[in-house]
Parts: sequence; structure tokens; C-alpha cells
Amino acid sequence: MTKMKIVSVQLPQGLINAMDQLVKKGVYPSRSEIIREAVRELLKKELYALETEERSMPEYVLK
Repeated sequence: MTKMKIVSVQLPQGLINAMDQLVKKGVYPSRSEIIREAVRELLKKELYALETEERSMPEYVLK
């Protein structure tokens, strides 16, 4: 298993309440897992957008 690092974030109470509902309903085991999943999805989306953007650039712009 990957060694986890602690990262502190401040979130609005509404987001915390929503996360707690998902944990209470058993959708996720913890707030931490919700945040990890959200970060993974964001990174995939953003990295895909960057890769797509780079491929669509005309070659002369990249040189």
C-alpha cells in the first residue's frame, strides 16, 4: 500500500455535511476517501485536457 501523506484543507460546512451524508449512507467509508476520489477524478480530467490540447496544437506552435 502507498504511504499516505496528510494534507490539510479548509472546506465550507455545506461540503462537509454532504460528505458526512455519503459516509453515513455507506457510499464511501470516510471523508478522506471522498476527497481522494474527487482529487483523482479532477487530475484525470485536467491531465486529459492538457494532453488533448497539446495534440491539437499545430506543430509549428510547439517548436
